[in-house]
Order: sequence, then C-alpha cells, then structure tokens
Amino acid sequence: MKAIMVMFDTLNRRFLPPYGAADVHAPNFTRLAERTATFDNCYGGSMPCMPARREMHTGRYNFLHRGWGPLEPFDDSVPEILKENGVHTHLATDHQHYWLDGGATYHPRYNTFEFFRGQEGDEWKGHVADPDIPDSVPHSANPLRRQDWVNRLYMKDEADHPQTRTFDAGLHFIRTNHAEDNWFVQIETFDPHEPFFSYDHYKKLYPDDYGGPHFDWPDYKRVTETPEQVAHLRNQYLALLSMCDRSLGRVLDMMDDLALWDDTLLIVCTDHGLLLGEHDWWGKNAPPFWDETIHTPLFVWDPRSRVAGERRSSLVQTIDFGPTLLDFFGVPRTADMQGVPLREVIERDAPVREAGLFGCFGGHVGVTDGRHVYMRACTEPGNRPLAEYTLMPTHMRGRIPVATLRDATPAEPFPFTKGVAPLRLPGYAYTDPYAFGTLLYDLENDPEQLSPLLDDELELRMATLMAGLMRANDAPPEQYERLGLPPSGPVTSSHLLAGRQWDQVVASEHPPLTAAEFPRSRLSVTTPTRLLVAEPAAETVLRKHLGALMDSPLLPEAMPFSLLEIAGTAVGVISRETLHAIADDLKDL
Repeated sequence: MKAIMVMFDTLNRRFLPPYGAADVHAPNFTRLAERTATFDNCYGGSMPCMPARREMHTGRYNFLHRGWGPLEPFDDSVPEILKENGVHTHLATDHQHYWLDGGATYHPRYNTFEFFRGQEGDEWKGHVADPDIPDSVPHSANPLRRQDWVNRLYMKDEADHPQTRTFDAGLHFIRTNHAEDNWFVQIETFDPHEPFFSYDHYKKLYPDDYGGPHFDWPDYKRVTETPEQVAHLRNQYLALLSMCDRSLGRVLDMMDDLALWDDTLLIVCTDHGLLLGEHDWWGKNAPPFWDETIHTPLFVWDPRSRVAGERRSSLVQTIDFGPTLLDFFGVPRTADMQGVPLREVIERDAPVREAGLFGCFGGHVGVTDGRHVYMRACTEPGNRPLAEYTLMPTHMRGRIPVATLRDATPAEPFPFTKGVAPLRLPGYAYTDPYAFGTLLYDLENDPEQLSPLLDDELELRMATLMAGLMRANDAPPEQYERLGLPPSGPVTSSHLLAGRQWDQVVASEHPPLTAAEFPRSRLSVTTPTRLLVAEPAAETVLRKHLGALMDSPLLPEAMPFSLLEIAGTAVGVISRETLHAIADDLKDL
C-alpha cells in the first residue's frame, strides 16, 4: 500500500470549481473531483499553520492548550508511527516555518525530508544592499517584505520557484519508488499563501486594467483599499491558485502514467483558507474564523472503496487526516487520538461526529454541527485568564523570553501528556475576541455569514456541544473561566453570551481607525514601536497605558510596526480609547 498527500496552504474552497467557483482556471481540481470523494463539510481545527500541522500529526486539537509551536515530547506523530511500523515516510516541502524555532520538531519525524527555500520572507539569500522595491500596497513595516523582494530575484523562472521544486522532488520520490510497497509521501507547498507571487502566463488568465501600486501581499487587517485594489489582489491570488492547479495536475498525470490509482491513497487538503476582502477583512487570525478561513476543501481517493465523482456531507476535520493514514496502512490509532479514519465516510458517507471544535489560541472558540456555526468570545475585555501548557517554549519565529519563563510553573499532567507535567506559562493572544462579540450563524439560510443570529435555544445547544468537546479535549481550567462555560455539569441559559455581547458585534463593524484621527507630532501612534521604546519618556507613556502587554512575548514581534498598525491587526488588544490616550500623551513629548 502507498499513500500520497498533496497539501496546499491557504487554499480557499470558494475559489475552486468543484465548490462552485466560476471563471477560475483550475481544470485539474475539476479532474481531481472526478476521481475522488469531495467533502462538503471539512473543517479545520487549530489555526493557523503549525497548530494545524500538529493536529495532522497527533490526531487531536491543539489550540486550547497552546499556540504556535513544535511537536511536544509527549506527542504522538503519525509519520513517526508509520516509520516505526515499516512504512517509509517522506516530506517534500517549501513551508519555511519548519526550519524556524516554532516548527523545528516536525520534519525529523519522517524517514527522509527535503526543503526548498524562498517562500514569503524566508530568511534565505543575503543581500546587504536593499533590493529595488516598487511602490506597493500596503506600506507596512513588515521586515519580511524586504527579504521577499531579495528572494524573488532568484525565482525569475517558474522552474526555480520553490513550489515547482517541491513538486519536482515529490514526483521524483514517487517515480523512484512506485514499484516498491509501504511508503507515504507528503508533497506540501506554501502556496497559494501570500504573497501571491506567480508568473505572467498565470496572471494573463485574470486580466484587469489595474494601474496602481504593486499589490500582491495584504496585511492582516480591515480592508481600507479601493474596490479596484481588492479586485486586483483577488486576481493575484487566482493566478497563484492556477499555478497550484498545474502542479496538482502533474501528480494526477503521474498517477495515471504509473497506474497508482490501483493501490495508492490520495489526499488533497489544506490547513486553512483566507479572507480576501470578505467581511471587510484581509487574512486570518485577528477576526473570527468565518467560513472562508475554516471551512476547507478536501478530496480523497481510497483504492479500497474506489469511490470517485461523489460528494460527502459528513462533518470531518483536520484531526482525521492522521488516523486515516494509519488505518490505510493497518496501524492502530493511539489512545490519545481524537480523530477518526475516514474510510467509512468515503465509502458510504457514514457520520463520524456530531460536532467539531475550531479556533486559535486565545481567540474565539468555535463549534459547528455542519449547519450551524457558533463562535464564542471571552466574557470580559482583556481575554483573561489565559495560559499555555508546553515543554517546547517557542513562538513562531523565536524562543519564549526568559522573563516569561521566570513565571512558568509546573502543571499537573493532562491525560494526553502521558504522565509528563508540562510547564504552565502566561498566555498571550494576538487578538481580543471580546471586541467582536459572540457570533451564531445558520449556514443553510446564511451561507455568507452576513446576519448573526440571536436564538437562545440554538445557542444553548451549540454551547452545550462546545462544552462537551472541550471536556473531551481535557481543556485547561483557564479556558472555561475565560469563556464563561462550566467545566462540569449542564450549560444553562445563564451561560449564554450572544445577546449580552450584541453591542460588540455591532461595534466591530465600525470603520477602522486612520492616522488622520490622531494628532501630528514628533512621536505618535504612527511611529514604529521600536522608536517609541527607545525614548524613556515615550516608553513610560506606553507602560502607563499598555501595562503587562509591554513585557509580553508579543512585543518583540511588534517592534517594526506602529501602535496604529498593531491595533488594526491585534483587534481589541489595544482599544480605540487606549490608542487615543497614548496619542494625547505622546504629542506633549
């Protein structure tokens, strides 16, 4: 038996022809749907990239206990389990987060692995002189943007693009080993993640008359760009998606050429989607996880049942991918895995769960039953209490600061930590979900999620499902307190939040703050934070208004950005009132 997983990053199902997209050039996704079971109710679990990959390895939710980080010493890893059971596992990827601190333990779980450099702002080629950077939208201070323009100098030809090289490597593995048995290859590309960099022959598929500044990389913030800029950016995404479609077609061609459909499992999936102007937002993480980000595409060919050209409506999740691979190779799941094999769903659409959880650490906690979506915010502004439980104290791009580690305390083991006591660390989130309020939707009647509901009976049912799944996931006590849910016993009408937080729901739709609303002065909320903290008087102002946030692990990552930019992305972490108060104090310095 053999298995292939083709994994894309940031693949929005609404832009794929099998999910109803029109005028999108993706013939190989159409071809894929004709050869597989297409899942209509696949949801992500833990957001974003590495939390989703931890779910794929471990078969259980990540986001209630921890944010972005490596595999833990007590984690089960499906590729490693397969390796230990005689299945050769191989990873070919250009996903640069695997070689940063926050992803450093995933790739060694495979027998063999290959990396290809250059995606996004991957710290790859070293140029001391600044590259030529065109006038661009947006004008953010993100330091990765400079590095990205350096990297692009080495991708003039499509053959040199890391996506192409990743698929070259994955196909080389397949061709080299197609006559052998017992192998699994994961071909994983960062695309179509931003920046939406592709080539002219793909861009010509989506012509527009845009003549403004260069724009293929949005900040994660509210949309402030013109309708023409929004349409142009979507076209850049579609061009890159069409490039992904071509790479997918190369895999399908090889399966045809080598007759791999007879004995090879094929999974085509993603970790999450992206907001491309929907709900007046770009990106992910800060706003609630509306359908565009969490309701994901999934296609599976299982040679045992040979189901092709059919759709499946049962609710499945990312945590099911690993158990599906184990089942295919006849390897038992571990006791800690909450995901289930999808064999029976593929064969006859057999349900595997009543509801599924999703969210990111410190954000809304979401639950869906496949029709309704309930995203619960924290009960009070400030998003407290919040704690991370880990033995791998890193963030995405660095180690957790020593100052934070000094506040770490040993915690009691969780059932899934195999008797090991993790560290309990102060937790910090990039957004305060209180600013958006608690949201309830009926996707059957409101598929665009434009009209949140006030329905106490439905909210009570969904909150009960949420509490039950949190308990099954051994959620830490802080999460129940933060969300205002009981750790045991029934959820009652006293626990409902949607009506109590309706004012936040309405307020979250107000236009974003702009620089014009603040005094013009030498130091301002538009000044990079690194320059503010460099002046003692300005740092004193920040400490007065931001308190513990000044010593949080979030601050080092925020240094290149202004407080206005931070507030636009980390919604609720710095309120409008706080931003105005800081601006008033800074103008006198």
